[in-house]
Amino acid sequence: MIAVGAPAPEFEALDSKGQTFRLSSLRGKRVILYFFPKAFTSGCTLETRQFGEIAPALSAKGAEVVGISVDTAETQGRFATECHASFPILADPTKSIARQFGVLSFLGMAKRVTFFLDEGGVVRDVVSSLLPGPHLARTRERELRTDRPSPP
Repeated sequence: MIAVGAPAPEFEALDSKGQTFRLSSLRGKRVILYFFPKAFTSGCTLETRQFGEIAPALSAKGAEVVGISVDTAETQGRFATECHASFPILADPTKSIARQFGVLSFLGMAKRVTFFLDEGGVVRDVVSSLLPGPHLARTRERELRTDRPSPP
């Protein structure tokens, strides 16, 4: 797994709208990059909906949410619609991105891991838990605390 202090690897993937997404397109913003095991499962649906609820507040504070799993772009499109996700949900059907980040499980799915990247793309924190709750709690703690200034 990518360690705290290491640069996040650059990648390119199709998003839920069929558009090409590049991680570098978010340079200058903090990124909450969360890997989830499988679209339409209960935990992943809950996690994505909860990230969707706080995504506008995160964006107002200069942080962007990006979700990713090994599902196809077509599946991610349906999943994003069902979860009302306003942020990119990326497809990694070749599992290459999950491998780059060291989060591919022995079952062939991504582990539930959230990487917090700074404005330069460096990993500043990592949460790895089977349950979605710790990922959302850490996001709120890190990014939505009242002493974190909003961007100019």
